Amino acid sequence: MFSKIKTCATAKEIWEKLTQIYEGNDETKENKLTMVQQKYESIKMRDGETMAEFDERFSAVVIELTSLGKEYSNRELALKVMRALPREWDVKTMAMRESKDLNRLELHDLFANLKAYKFELETRSEAGPSTSQPTKALPATTSE
Repeated sequence: MFSKIKTCATAKEIWEKLTQIYEGNDETKENKLTMVQQKYESIKMRDGETMAEFDERFSAVVIELTSLGKEYSNRELALKVMRALPREWDVKTMAMRESKDLNRLELHDLFANLKAYKFELETRSEAGPSTSQPTKALPATTSE
């Protein structure tokens, strides 16, 4: 690495050279941005992937886009996450769209809400079916 910057006379020149080496020229940056945007647009939660794993993978793509100068609004990110979830999440995401202000919903809050919902579902399924017996109607008698 030193061989690439040893001819630089100032700290500014060193910085610019290192930036060019690691970030590339404008064309390279555009190509990277295009590739990461395609990754963002096609992202889906995978079979067997936990919500925490999907959160980490999605957030990594968003951070990469931000570092390349592309930012999305809270609403755009929330809707993208909701569309990326499997069909079993449709009821939850529909309820969130109706009850939450997606413009103010931060990505970490969205994932926290989804993780809490998944935890609640798992807790309920572990508890098994309700132990209470269904009520039975008693036959009516009339006194004459």
